[in-house]
Amino acid sequence: MGDSRTDIAVPLLQKQTTFHEGCPGCLLERRKANAQGKAPVKELCFVALLVLCNVLPIASLFPFIYFMVQDFGIAKVTTQIGTYAGYIGSAIMVGGFITAAPWGWIADKYGRKPVIMSGTASIFIFNTLFGFSKSFWMALVMRFLIGIFNGMLGPVRAYASEICSEEHQALGLSMIGTMWGVGLIIGPAIGGYLAQPADKYPGLFPSGSLFDEFPYALPCVCISLIAVVGFISCFFLPESLHNHPIVAITTAKVEKDVEGNGDGTPTDKVETKDENPKEKSLWKNWAMIAAVVAYCFWGLHDMAYSEIFSLWAVSPETLGGLGFTTSDVANVLAVAGLCLLLFQLFVFPKLAKLLKPITITRMATLFTIPLLMIYPLIGMLSGAALWTVLIIAAVVKNLFSVCIVTGTFFLINNSVLMAQRGVANGISMSGMSLFRAIGPATAGAMFSWAQARDSNILPGMWMVFFILSLICFIAFLETFDPILPKALNDPIPEGVEDDLKLKRALSFTF
Repeated sequence: MGDSRTDIAVPLLQKQTTFHEGCPGCLLERRKANAQGKAPVKELCFVALLVLCNVLPIASLFPFIYFMVQDFGIAKVTTQIGTYAGYIGSAIMVGGFITAAPWGWIADKYGRKPVIMSGTASIFIFNTLFGFSKSFWMALVMRFLIGIFNGMLGPVRAYASEICSEEHQALGLSMIGTMWGVGLIIGPAIGGYLAQPADKYPGLFPSGSLFDEFPYALPCVCISLIAVVGFISCFFLPESLHNHPIVAITTAKVEKDVEGNGDGTPTDKVETKDENPKEKSLWKNWAMIAAVVAYCFWGLHDMAYSEIFSLWAVSPETLGGLGFTTSDVANVLAVAGLCLLLFQLFVFPKLAKLLKPITITRMATLFTIPLLMIYPLIGMLSGAALWTVLIIAAVVKNLFSVCIVTGTFFLINNSVLMAQRGVANGISMSGMSLFRAIGPATAGAMFSWAQARDSNILPGMWMVFFILSLICFIAFLETFDPILPKALNDPIPEGVEDDLKLKRALSFTF
């Protein structure tokens, strides 16, 4: 054997992958192996489009929901408009909470593509009908149905990880965070510029025309057309789900302390073959649950902030608002969106290599707290100073937000095996949908309460942004051990259950 101690330099774990003919997942793995380190640009572009299709219906109504509820005439007094706006904003998330986990199970059972295609189809149908709503209850039901039938975001997140080789994992998951953040900007821009088109563009949409009778239909129709393009793109996406049990061969060289010869010298080889790797129960996986809870708390904050920012911006100055039009809100968010896109494309991938996911999430959450507390001071400005400071604050806030969202994507995917990612992401989306449903509803009610509140202690908008900061502080506390295990900074190997690494990552179990 020679001096066998020279073999200690051999890596502890080496993976061999067996490809099965007729398996779409194996075909994708073969393509990744033959890519020679190249990123799957075409597939990631399609993923970006699908994420955009998902987020646009959620975000597009923020600039005009105040005026839409006002036109419905359901609010008896002006200060109640925010409450009813919150109900409509929450309806899509209530639907998603009910069905996100079942859609994740379907994605793990039958494939990612069927779930993605059904989701884009539901956006086209129900989002269009929402735009043509003539009553509060019709609008509420249509938003709820979008949430019920669109369960694609969880599978898309799993899919983005599966189409990328290990060196491009950061790019794939950051693409999700990027397009989610961009969608939260483009959506309000579409809603702000295209709502009430007969008032803004009378030459193109004269009085008595279709979009004069339905002043909020045009942005919804435009988003539905984007969903059609997303539906067509699904035909060009490779399926990533394996149609057979994953077979993995592990070859390791270990010493006496692990498993060796009686004289303390290393063994020559230990081979194991597992047709059905044992999967830890997700509900006993503390690492996954902790990551999902962190993700959900930030989702609550993010949706509450989006709702409050738009309501605050368009509210009358006499009630503590900025008195903006829907176009003014769109202008602010469009600039913030452009800066966000540049940040995610050129800065975040380098940041992800430099810092661990937990560190990124923790730092961004911490810096968000003081940023939120200056918003009431921004409302005291006027003219160019108001616009300049407001845009800077919106840009920085969105950069922090996308860092947190992308960081939690890493944490969730790092907590489970590949075969469980669809369900894990479905569970996270179900929880996120619940918290995001709570966000707009409570934010709208809180906004109405703050406007009607008469107190010298944190008056008006000061109380609103203080509560947002408090939620952010709770999310910050959750990023520490033992709530969030440090082992989530390191991904679990795909396609094989490495006992040493998996036990370390899932060491916090019930």
